[in-house]
Amino acid sequence: MTASATLQAEPSPIVACTIRREPDGFELLIEDMETTMGDKWGDLGFAEALMFFNQPEAETLEFIAMAVDAEDEGNLSLLSEVITQARAQGIKVILIAEDVSPAALHQLLRKGADEFVPYPLPENELAAAISRIQQPDPEPEYDPDRHVVPRTGGGKGDRNGAVLVCHGLAGGTGATTLAVNLAYELAQGAPKPARRSKRKAEPAPPPKVCLLDLDLQYGSIATYLDLPRREAVYELLSDTEAMDADVFKQALIGFEDNISVLTAPSEMLPLDLVSQGDIQRIIEMARSHFDFVVVDMPKTIVQWTETVLNEAQVYFALIEMDMRSAQNIQRLKRALQAEELPVEKLRYVMNRAPKFTELTARQRVKRLAETLDIAIELHFPDGGRQVTQGADHGVPLGSAAPKNPLRKEVQKLAHSLLELDYAVEAAEA
Repeated sequence: MTASATLQAEPSPIVACTIRREPDGFELLIEDMETTMGDKWGDLGFAEALMFFNQPEAETLEFIAMAVDAEDEGNLSLLSEVITQARAQGIKVILIAEDVSPAALHQLLRKGADEFVPYPLPENELAAAISRIQQPDPEPEYDPDRHVVPRTGGGKGDRNGAVLVCHGLAGGTGATTLAVNLAYELAQGAPKPARRSKRKAEPAPPPKVCLLDLDLQYGSIATYLDLPRREAVYELLSDTEAMDADVFKQALIGFEDNISVLTAPSEMLPLDLVSQGDIQRIIEMARSHFDFVVVDMPKTIVQWTETVLNEAQVYFALIEMDMRSAQNIQRLKRALQAEELPVEKLRYVMNRAPKFTELTARQRVKRLAETLDIAIELHFPDGGRQVTQGADHGVPLGSAAPKNPLRKEVQKLAHSLLELDYAVEAAEA
């Protein structure tokens, strides 16, 4: 469709647009838009959208619904530019995604998409997303002693980091191992690009990574990295409303050059010591100062699990090939669906997955996924004794055992999250 054929300025102005690669794709989205928006919306291709944003008719746009699938992953630079231009014009962005990899989804969300909805669209989910983005931003709070107080949790930093969460659905599934080693590999930066550009360019600096241990009772990240536990952590958790950038940084402890760690407190604390608001303030502060925020969660589902799930770009749920993991997946899915929480954010990770030659075991994994109606996207091998030895000595696998098979898979995952940044930078250059 062309912009002139699709966008009808009369009798009412256009307040929304769907943007998709082909005019006959994502039919359920079109049906939901007609139901929700009536005749106050239009339909564009990606290249058309960039031109339309500069036209007078675009001044009435409130939001766009950008629909992407696996075929669009080869053109992420154009998709990112559409989101960037929309945000520059004050237009909200709802991202509709079907079969998009976690790395690509992470890249698009970091560009500033306001809402994410999976496709096929859950019932009434598009209308709910539209309602959320139409809510006005909260006004600053007023304090007679401080005059105008910034919105709670607002950081002073200039970054907008991605939140990656690791949650073990049973004991010993390796969530802390993944959190520590993923943070370490992200902090090493992306590998040298083989086909970057014929022009010489300075390599991008490694990203800054923040590692949050939110298991307030049994958190062991401090042990895995041989770090001391600070009393400042308890002080921070006890009064996050008074937290500013300086207080937050004083509670962190550095590991090597680019990782800052918020360890678990030195004493065992109740999980309800912190509220949803406390956790949101901590995550928002971390995002404003770091490129990646890796969160290690307790196995227990608590009130603020919802907050972390909503803030996360990717929520890794670690399982093993056993009955307890299967039962806990069912319980977790039912709990999230009952509360209408974004269960689609879960990315299931099979730890100690069977080897390629173990055909019978691999068939069991396949049947498990089909029975539970989930997609197991990552299969991590058993790292063996080197994993335990590295943790006991406080050294990540990348340093303790670089050739370990588990380390190689975590490194691949980290690179998949980093390589797209290089691709976008090269395209913009």
